[in-house]
Amino acid sequence: MNSFAARFALWSLILLVAVGARLGAGAWWQSRMPDERRFTFPDSEGYWELGQTIAKGEPYQFGADDARIFRMPGYPLLLAVMFRAVGTDVSPMCGCALSALLGGAAVAAAMWWARQLFDGGAALVAGLVVALYPGAVAMGAFILSEAPFCPLMILHLALWGAAWRAAAPRQAVGLAFVAGVAAAAATLMRPSWLLFTPFALVIGLLCDKRRKQQALIGLVMFTSLSLWLSPWWVRNALLTGHFVPTTLQFGASLYDGLNPQADGSSNMSYQAPIEAEERAGRGQPRAAGESLDFEYRLNARLRQESVDWALAHPLRTLQLAGIKFVRIWNVWPNEAQFRSWPLRLAVALTYVPLLALGVCGAWKFSRWGWPYCLAWLPAVYITLLHMTFVSSIRYREPAMMALAVLAAGWLTGGRRPKGEPASEPNPTPAIV
Repeated sequence: MNSFAARFALWSLILLVAVGARLGAGAWWQSRMPDERRFTFPDSEGYWELGQTIAKGEPYQFGADDARIFRMPGYPLLLAVMFRAVGTDVSPMCGCALSALLGGAAVAAAMWWARQLFDGGAALVAGLVVALYPGAVAMGAFILSEAPFCPLMILHLALWGAAWRAAAPRQAVGLAFVAGVAAAAATLMRPSWLLFTPFALVIGLLCDKRRKQQALIGLVMFTSLSLWLSPWWVRNALLTGHFVPTTLQFGASLYDGLNPQADGSSNMSYQAPIEAEERAGRGQPRAAGESLDFEYRLNARLRQESVDWALAHPLRTLQLAGIKFVRIWNVWPNEAQFRSWPLRLAVALTYVPLLALGVCGAWKFSRWGWPYCLAWLPAVYITLLHMTFVSSIRYREPAMMALAVLAAGWLTGGRRPKGEPASEPNPTPAIV
């Protein structure tokens, strides 16, 4: 068997293991669900219903208030394709199967990225780690937008790194444009990714000596991202008369993390009094059919209430940031339903070594250039984001997949791909 055939067989085996592990985890968890519940996470119900709505050709809106900008449309569109293929009245296990396939795509993307940064040995190690790491398995077992987001996030980062290493400007521009497409697709799955590109670009411009190349790549990538998100932006502007870059749940999410009762976890019930006031139009009569007006007003009110409370209580806001930091990087699950001792041990005994190896890889390889920094920047970005909003170990898992690539490089000795010089002409300074 030649080397290509052997590599193809090994990659295929790892992908089969990855998909099988996620299918098994999804089936096991669904079997434990009580009869009166279909989903573990409240988010899943919303995505499921919106996917059915699209599949039936009905207006894209959710709930009794006909919220039309409640969720980004990316994941519901994927579910709609599934519903059109197998019908809308199907078991949630069909959704788990879709998530398992997307989880396999994330493993494939991680292997490709590791091969791009290091070599084939690192690619195999990265694939095995992401295939079996419990946090990554969970992201491919539940009906959550993380399932499609993870492979798109990794693809975005890998393409950005490839653009930075491109030998010719035309090649760099082409790769940067495709990276922007991946960034837009990832944002359509999870709106929080929208600000990663400018966040990372600012760091790159400050720390990378190749600033002109960074600026060119960033300009092309952000232009591409904006182009592919523009249909959603235009739709939202036509509906509301305002620019809404993601959804009208921003205010609710911010208030969830910054309010008088906030403790770092999610509890939307605290918003009920404000929602009741806005539903009544603060005492002003509202004409029938103004549900979207209510949706926009509620988002703006909750956003302002959050900011006002945070400014009035800076010490509590800082304390909450610390609590959220601990929650997102906790050694085992925060929520009671996931805190059985087998689950605690499975998380702690896999997460802690992977995090340590990922940090070692970040420290060692960041000086090799910008593509290696891109593997740990999601951890910084996601941490800062969820120190403001609510926090859970669920939100760290995409960043852990990126760190797994650095961990694989460290475990295999950190060899560069064949044909690449031993040192970059203008390396990125070590900034970890």
